[in-house]
Amino acid sequence: MAGVNKVILIGNLGRDPEVRTIESGVKVANFSMATTESYKNKEGNRVDQTEWHRIVLWRGLADIAERFLRKGSQVYIEGKIVSRKYIDKDNIERTITEIIGDNMTLLGSRRDDTGIDTPSDEKDQYSEPPAIAEPQDDLPF
Repeated sequence: MAGVNKVILIGNLGRDPEVRTIESGVKVANFSMATTESYKNKEGNRVDQTEWHRIVLWRGLADIAERFLRKGSQVYIEGKIVSRKYIDKDNIERTITEIIGDNMTLLGSRRDDTGIDTPSDEKDQYSEPPAIAEPQDDLPF
């Protein structure tokens, strides 16, 4: 029986996307995204619990992220969870867990040509067709 690796997140960017082009000419965007859940504790007080996620977008989605996403932007991301190992600058092996996005919808407001955020009734949806995974050697982080 095959497994399913599917993640759906709605949250806000913790920083502007970091976008770069790797040696093969393919764009990749990286950013942190916060999701917050609220619940009431035993005393009846509301408690917010925030989780941070590392998001990676490739190709066309990276281009959209570069053009439209900024710190604080609200976004819907669909993708999969991927864990990988790397050697840090101190030569220590580390494991990192990331969400590789393959579908994105911009939520909240839309920035117009004047740089002013304006409410938007339309949601901008973008999807990336499935592609062959990029070589891990091109990822310096």
